[in-house]
Parts: sequence; structure tokens; C-alpha cells
Amino acid sequence: MSQPGVQIYSLSTCSHCKAAKKLLSDCTIKYEFTDVDLLKGEERKAILEDVKKYNPRCSFPTVIIGETVIVGYKEKAIKEALGL
Repeated sequence: MSQPGVQIYSLSTCSHCKAAKKLLSDCTIKYEFTDVDLLKGEERKAILEDVKKYNPRCSFPTVIIGETVIVGYKEKAIKEALGL
């Protein structure tokens, strides 16, 4: 069974974001992440628009696993979405 695509929108300084990345790494899940606070100008604006589509409150981390959107560090929900 192939893993769903995993994307994390995070902040480089956020402990919950770091915990979400660590959880995925510990479970040997491949994921892509974007540290929104490290982006500048138009690129940052465009990414924030993307985040708002998934999470209108634009809080972090916003974790997208396949069709599932998980806002915040929710270990149980993340593992469930990954089928772990």
C-alpha cells in the first residue's frame, strides 16, 4: 500500500510543528514541509493563501495527508490518517 502524499505547513520556531515533523520522521513517512515564516514577499503570500484553503484560521502546523487536513499537533489523528 502506498502512502498518501503528506505536506506540512509549519513555522520554523514552532514546537508543535517540530513535533509533527519528528513524528513523521520517526514513523519513516516521507513528507514535504514549508516553513512559512522563512518565506518572503509574494511567495509567502501565495503559500498563506494555500494554507487558508485547508485551514481558514491559518494556524500551524497544518498537516495535509491525502484528503485529510489536521490542524495542530494531534499525534493520534496523524497516525490514523496514515493508517498506522
